[in-house]
Amino acid sequence: MRKNTQLVIAGSLSILAALLHISCIFGGPDWYLFFGAGQRMAQLAAQSDPYPTIVTLIIASILTGWGLYALSGAGVIFKLPLLKTCLVLITTIYLLRGVVGLIGPFFTSAPVVHQNSVTFWVISSIMCCVYGTFYLLGTVQNCANCQRRNMGILRLA
Repeated sequence: MRKNTQLVIAGSLSILAALLHISCIFGGPDWYLFFGAGQRMAQLAAQSDPYPTIVTLIIASILTGWGLYALSGAGVIFKLPLLKTCLVLITTIYLLRGVVGLIGPFFTSAPVVHQNSVTFWVISSIMCCVYGTFYLLGTVQNCANCQRRNMGILRLA
């Protein structure tokens, strides 16, 4: 069976993003600032508050899970439960986050949005769109392969 290259790339990107999040925990306040987490998160990290670490670990765990689902869909690791459903949800979340992040900061004055720079929103949103596109292409390829396999089974029956 041929591997689904788009999902291998998608999974690798999600796991890389998880590792970059974890690096912020070890890198400290300067790393939180560099990667765009905002001044508040950097200050809390500088004060050894557990909040930035907890939030960052939760995000890294989610991204790792998403990476594992992509690798599962690619056929690199064992099949995870609810694979198709999860791949569709992950794709949707990445693409929505990307599009909303490109538009939202220009149409709201909410402090929670503007704690991060416009540069952060643009760069991270473009990245989410790229990640989401790889998930989308890989998921579509998986669905097409499943349909072809099912058609073959129906013809043999």
